Amino acid sequence: MIRTAICDDEPRTRAYLKALIQAQPCPCEIVEYTSAGECLADGREIDLLLLDIELDGAGPDGMALAGQIRGRPAAAQPVIIFVTGYERYVFDAFDVGAFQYLLKPVDEEKFARVFARAAAQIEAGRAVKVRTLTVQSAGVSRTVPLDSILYIESSNHKVVLHLKDGEFSCYGKIRDLEVELGEQFCRIHKGYLVNLAYVEGYSKKELTLAGGEILLISKYKYQDFVKAHLRFLKKGAAL
Repeated sequence: MIRTAICDDEPRTRAYLKALIQAQPCPCEIVEYTSAGECLADGREIDLLLLDIELDGAGPDGMALAGQIRGRPAAAQPVIIFVTGYERYVFDAFDVGAFQYLLKPVDEEKFARVFARAAAQIEAGRAVKVRTLTVQSAGVSRTVPLDSILYIESSNHKVVLHLKDGEFSCYGKIRDLEVELGEQFCRIHKGYLVNLAYVEGYSKKELTLAGGEILLISKYKYQDFVKAHLRFLKKGAAL
């Protein structure tokens, strides 16, 4: 099942795109939005977004919406296909990691080819093995998916794993985990190792994670963090 969304302010275009999607061989769940605001307000996860650029209303346009989506954790980012009547935005589209850029009126055969490639990429992403971390906690071996870890904290010769659904401590050194976990995680302070997928904002002194938790950034780690965060975002947009 491909969870598909159409964001376009024109009812006829939405109806036409919905018919094209329903004509494809793979099963799809389809949701429609008339504005960027509606799309942002809906918390459901989607795999594929068909997005117009010049949307009516006072809210953001399609390009701004795509930029906001690219600021989400990598696991929550859909494949984006722009569907628009204007050629002039094509280079901007690929700056926000667009999969394809289709001009209206959309050709049925071209749509089918593009949709098939997008669906194949989505299915391939689902098949990728989930990366995990295995640690010893209270004498028991515990395996944790990396995408469930918000950040890791060093505390009294132990490390505390702060997860999306709780926390637990185990024996270990944060510097060893920093090496093991690689580029998805970044040391922002001697006591904190954060999952870059959950960074929602930062200043020179502090960082805000998804959910609103705020952590201090060491002035000695700030520049390295900014570079690591930008590399992570670029890699996510290129997927």
